[in-house]
Amino acid sequence: MTTPGTTAVPGMTGMTAQVLRSEWTKIKSVRSTVWTLGVAVVVTVGVGALISGLSAREYKNLSVESKIKFDPTFTSFAGMGLGQLALIVFGVLVVSNEYSTGMIRTSLAAVPQRGLFLFSKITVATALAFAVGMATSFAAFFTGQAMLGEHSVALGDPGVPRAVVGGGLYMTLITVFSMGVATMLRSPLLALGILMPFFFLVSAILGNVPATKKVGQYLPDQAGQKVMQVVTAGNDAPYGPWAGLGIMVLWVLAALAGAYAVLLRRDA
Repeated sequence: MTTPGTTAVPGMTGMTAQVLRSEWTKIKSVRSTVWTLGVAVVVTVGVGALISGLSAREYKNLSVESKIKFDPTFTSFAGMGLGQLALIVFGVLVVSNEYSTGMIRTSLAAVPQRGLFLFSKITVATALAFAVGMATSFAAFFTGQAMLGEHSVALGDPGVPRAVVGGGLYMTLITVFSMGVATMLRSPLLALGILMPFFFLVSAILGNVPATKKVGQYLPDQAGQKVMQVVTAGNDAPYGPWAGLGIMVLWVLAALAGAYAVLLRRDA
C-alpha cells in the first residue's frame, strides 16, 4: 500500500516542473525582458573592447605606478558597469511585469504556494542570467584581450580564470538582487528609481569619498567586483576576491529573504 509520503513527492515534483515551465513561458513571451539581456551582452562586450583598445594606445604614456596597477583582465570588463544596468532592468521586469498588469492575482491563484511561486520565478531567471552572464564574461575577456594586444594576458594565467568566471557570477547575482528588491517594492518605477541611483550614484560617492570609503567597500557591487580583479596593487579592501563575492551573496540572500517575507504577508 502506498503511504501518504510516497505520493506527495511526485505530486510536488510535478507541480514544481509545471510552475517552472510557466515562468519560462512568461519570460520568453515578454520581448522587453529578452531585449534587455541582449543589450547587456552588447554593451558589456562593446564598451569593454573600446576601453581596452584605448588603454592599449595610452599604455606607453602611463606613469610607472599606473603601469604597476594596470589590470588587463579587469580592463576588459570595463563595460560591466553599463551592462549591469540592463541586467537590473531585466531583473525588475521579470518580477514587476505581473504586478503592473495585474496578472499577479491570476498567477497566485494558480500557484497558491507563494514560496514555490517565488522559487520558480527566481530559479528560471537566475538560470537565464547565469547562462548570459557567463557567455558575456568570456566574450568580454577574449575581445578585450585581443584589443590590448601585447599588453594582454591569457586565460590560463594565474587569477584570470577566477576573474572571468567571477564576472559571470557577478552578473547573475546583480540580477537576482534586483529581483529581490523588485518583489519587495512591486512597482517597476519605484524599484528602478531606487536601484539605479543606488548602484550608479550612491555607491560611487561612498566609494570615492575618503570618509565613507570603508562603508562603500561593503556595498554589493563594490564587494562583488573584487572577484574580477587580478592585479591587487593599490587595492586596500580588507578582504579577498572570493570574500568580496561572498559579501555580495549575503546582500542577495537578504534581498530574497525580504522578498519572501513581503510576498507572504501582502495581498496580490
